[in-house]
Amino acid sequence: MFSGIVEEAATVVNAERVDGNVNLTVRCSFADELHIDQSVAHNGVCLTVVELKPDSTYVVTAIRETLERSNIGDLEAGSLVNLERSMLMNGRLDGHIVQGHVDTTAVCTAIEEADGSTYFTFKYTTTPEMVVKGYMTVEKGSVTVNGVSLTVCDSEPDQFRVAIIPFTFEHTNFRAIRVGTRVNLEFDIIGKYLARMVELKNL
Repeated sequence: MFSGIVEEAATVVNAERVDGNVNLTVRCSFADELHIDQSVAHNGVCLTVVELKPDSTYVVTAIRETLERSNIGDLEAGSLVNLERSMLMNGRLDGHIVQGHVDTTAVCTAIEEADGSTYFTFKYTTTPEMVVKGYMTVEKGSVTVNGVSLTVCDSEPDQFRVAIIPFTFEHTNFRAIRVGTRVNLEFDIIGKYLARMVELKNL
């Protein structure tokens, strides 16, 4: 379980394809605090640490299902990746409940500067079936973009806009997003449960 509050925008050292999987080697400031089998969110994707290295790097493996649903397969040596360790249950929930299970990807279609903040617009492919399952945004609701917990400013059927404050811009890989960049989306789990309850009630 995560909160969507990114700890660090770390650097991918290596992305190695092995059969249908990708092994990512990542360098970050807290690598020496990690342990094998620990869960870490990478651009919002929960991945398990499988190897620790003495040079402040660690390795995680993304399987085919993850690669098909996320932008993890787009990462290469030098890419910035947002990291968050799992949430401590005795702490404050500063973002919102994030599972680390990416639902789909979206593409950045617009970036606008606005008096100290930056607006990003993201467009994604949707279907009536996805909407029924709660894969959608609502005005002032929560959404996770590349692992960052954000509030939706403008919600349309297949796109939404978020406002990024300077601190988030500088401390996450939002600073590397350009028009055309693909990002990971995780829709609000509470919304998905409510949508499922309505779906089952109507059966």
